[in-house]
Parts: sequence; structure tokens; C-alpha cells
Amino acid sequence: MRISHETIYRSLYIQARGVLKRELTRHLRTKRRFRRSARSKPSRQGQILDAVSIRERPPEIEDRAIPGHWEGDLLAGSRQTHIATLVERTSRYTILVKVPRKDAETVRKALARQIRRLPNELTRSLNWDRGTELAQHVQLSIDASLKIYFCDPQVPWQRGTNENTNRLLRQYFPKGNRLDGYSQADLNRTARELNTRPRKTLEFCTPLEVFTEALP
Repeated sequence: MRISHETIYRSLYIQARGVLKRELTRHLRTKRRFRRSARSKPSRQGQILDAVSIRERPPEIEDRAIPGHWEGDLLAGSRQTHIATLVERTSRYTILVKVPRKDAETVRKALARQIRRLPNELTRSLNWDRGTELAQHVQLSIDASLKIYFCDPQVPWQRGTNENTNRLLRQYFPKGNRLDGYSQADLNRTARELNTRPRKTLEFCTPLEVFTEALP
């Protein structure tokens, strides 16, 4: 038999009307006692015009054999402060981008400025979620010379590499802290520290080593 993860969650939470029993909470990594189903409320995202779905992405991107395909997101801090994160799928090489504001024009210009510094061979595509900060994705695609694909609403695992990297970045940028006090130089230093950390998934090479090998 096969059952969905929603069925498992319901079996744990239903007895307490959506609240996990206290003795079970200590076994959870996140320690969350409350949970809502992903289908419990409609998404407010997905309002991106002319978005190309991740389902239309070429199959060659999935196996990570060809470098130059990126996943991106905004890492959120308090007081509406953010840092843009870009992660290359093959090498897990990370770029952090200072974004003074979350509006679409600011994010577009900040991302384009960083992406244009990379060789054309390493800027093939970008996968983002449905956040409206990328509403100007058509212009970004032109500015940065890469194709942009969007995840399905509320499906973060379609950007799994980026999600995992963002969890690592919380060691440097804990939740609840403001992120507008970091300069681009500060973010570059943090990214370099992360990129020089050996990874088991890379056979204990560093993202920097794998990324450098892919340079033309």
C-alpha cells in the first residue's frame, strides 16, 4: 500500500484538532505543534504574467550533468529585509545578492548585475518560485541572457537545491534578524565560506572546486 504524506500528518495531528501532542513535539526537528494542510487555503501567489512552468524545462536540467542552471529565492529577515540567493544545480555554488527592497525592479536589477558577471556558458537557466518579486522576469531574461522557469505554487521542493542551501545560510543569517545591514562585500565573504565547505553530495569536493572545473 501507498499513502500520501498528508495522511500521515493527519494521523498525528487530528486527535488534537491540528495541534501535535506535547510529548511528540520534542521528536520534531522544527518543534512545530501546529500544521495546516497545503490545501487548506488558496495561494496568493501565481500572479506572474507570461510565466514559463518548470514542467516545460528541458530534461537535461534534471540530471545536473550540464552546469549553468540555477535556482533562486529571497531569504527573508525581519522588517521586510531580504537577501537574494542563487545556487547552481551541478556544483551547489552559491551567490548572495544584496537587495535593498523587494519590489520587482530592484530585484531584477540586482540579479542581472550579478548574473552578468558570469560566463555565458554558466548562465543557461534560472528556476524561481511564484513570488511577485520576479514579476519583471521577461526583462531579466533579456538582461541576463538566460531562460527563467517558475515552480508550481507552494511546491518548494521543485527548488530543492536552493531550499537546502537556504537552510545552511540560516547559520549565518538567523530568522528574526534584519538583513539590510550587510554589504555586498559581507555577502560575498559568507558565500565564499559556504562555497569552500566540502559536501558529501559532491564526494567531499567543495562547490568552488566543482564550479571552477566547469569554467570555460
